[in-house]
Amino acid sequence: MSTKIIFIGTPKFGAIILEGLCKSEYKPYSGRRPSGPFRPILVITAPDKPVGREQILTPPPVKLLAQKYEIPVAQPEKILNLKPEILNFKPNLIVVAAYGQILPKEILEIPKYSCLNIHPSLLPRWRGASPIQYAILNGDKETGVTIILMNEKMDEGDILSNEKLKIGNKKIIYTDLENKLANLGVKLLIETIPKWLNDKIKPKSQDSSKATYTKILTKEDGKIDWQKSAEEIERKVRAFNVWPGTFTFWQKDDKLLRIKILKARVYKFPQEFVYLIGRTLVVPQNEIAVQCRRDYLVIEELQLEGKKEMKPEEFLRGHQDFIGTILK
Repeated sequence: MSTKIIFIGTPKFGAIILEGLCKSEYKPYSGRRPSGPFRPILVITAPDKPVGREQILTPPPVKLLAQKYEIPVAQPEKILNLKPEILNFKPNLIVVAAYGQILPKEILEIPKYSCLNIHPSLLPRWRGASPIQYAILNGDKETGVTIILMNEKMDEGDILSNEKLKIGNKKIIYTDLENKLANLGVKLLIETIPKWLNDKIKPKSQDSSKATYTKILTKEDGKIDWQKSAEEIERKVRAFNVWPGTFTFWQKDDKLLRIKILKARVYKFPQEFVYLIGRTLVVPQNEIAVQCRRDYLVIEELQLEGKKEMKPEEFLRGHQDFIGTILK
């Protein structure tokens, strides 16, 4: 008797988890408890959304992965609307990874063995929608994944298992950390499901007094505040490299131009050099630096609004008047 799993998720993190379930091998079981393989019988994900300047309707990564494995897909605006269909599938387990909606009680109560959530942080640290970004933003030296029993509250369920991931002083970017945590989550999930189904795990409640929270990121969160230190801004560039990106504004004559900062590093000038905060200058190797509240941010890759990505030297060939201006 195999486990009848419904998988719920949306972005790339969820797609990596889903593929791990689809590739899971058969695992023997004792008694009448379900076992692997853990290929889902239904995938639930967010509706297709318009993307880019041309607003092309684009399916989420989880949908594309489900189609690859020929698994039925449902894309409700509200998951509660799908309750009759979920009941018809008679799942004994629901697995959730980065879906974007909180599951209501009516859905949580359907599977016999509950709903499991794979969260990319060491709960109760970084509950909420953006745990990977916040780990980078705050310079965390370690993070990880946690599998919890879901309840009606956001990431507050009892913990079944977790696994740590050392970051140390690595200048890791969001996409790389997302991949590492998703692959770690797959391994942990495949190990945890059989133990949970066979009563080998005792759930542990979270210590909510130690909880920290994240929020849903908006486009405006990507705006750079040059009053911050160069280290803080550099972390922001790495944390937001997929969404919402990091940007600043350049006043060129009568135009206010948006510039995306794609890659950067911290540079420490001798103390006697003092500039206005936000002012641009050239450092050795013909690179662009910006004065921050503390230290300088060297821009290694940038993109002027409506233009292609550029290295600093290429940008300066066409915009020599950029140096000495104050970014907003």
